[in-house]
Amino acid sequence: MAGARSGDRSALDALLRRHHDRLFALCRRLAGNDADAHDALQEALIAIVRGLDRFDGRSAFSTWSYRVATNAALDELRRRKRRPLPGLPTDEWGGLVPGPGSGGGGGAVGRPGHTRPGVVGGGGHGGTGHGIDGVVADRLDVDAALARLPEDYRVAVVLRDVCTLDYAEIAEVLGIPPGTVRSRIARGRGLLADLLGNRDAPTERPSTGP
Repeated sequence: MAGARSGDRSALDALLRRHHDRLFALCRRLAGNDADAHDALQEALIAIVRGLDRFDGRSAFSTWSYRVATNAALDELRRRKRRPLPGLPTDEWGGLVPGPGSGGGGGAVGRPGHTRPGVVGGGGHGGTGHGIDGVVADRLDVDAALARLPEDYRVAVVLRDVCTLDYAEIAEVLGIPPGTVRSRIARGRGLLADLLGNRDAPTERPSTGP
């Protein structure tokens, strides 16, 4: 970090490479597809490089970079809503609606009441997993379901279940109290379970943080 801030290009490259995959995973789940995730990640990395001089070190670099990437992904989503893709069906949140043969059971995926067998690990008996992984078997399913969540819930769930941040870290990324983080995650997971046709999926997972 010190080398990157002093203008050492190799140090900057090493710093960005170290965090690249985790930031892309965050952008991918928030954006819902690879193309928009790559665009959001590029914007996030540019913002990180430009903002290094303003990074004061009061939070961990990873926490700050997650905040930058979250904002970049949400900005990309808002841009996508203003430019619908011609010829491809989208829902009111700007997400693509998978059609027949897309792995979503022949219809739009992630609609309330749409149940697929085996959504929860272990053959569909339910209650065996935690968070996103506990209610999802298919990537298209989770992308479509996440796209239907209110933005606040989606971000909190992704930061917890994809990025594995604890509640205190998420609170710092989003600038909200830990109790609000906990509430958003619980409600977001509950909505995900409903959208994926599994109302018995757990809404909490163990956390090493507060």
